Amino acid sequence: MYIILIAWMYVVVLMAAAENSITTGVLTFLFYGLIPCAILLWVLGVKHRRFKKAAKENSEELNQ
Repeated sequence: MYIILIAWMYVVVLMAAAENSITTGVLTFLFYGLIPCAILLWVLGVKHRRFKKAAKENSEELNQ
């Protein structure tokens, strides 16, 4: 999963570098790269966070 995000960010950086002005380059980087990748990582990380929370609760139960 991370290799796909790294490759996408590489493409977005090249797209942003090819823009005519700094403003459009920054906006391209934000709206095509940074924000979608952050949302994707957050959505895909829900399962992992739920698993870690359950493991923590189980370890607390066993310690009592």
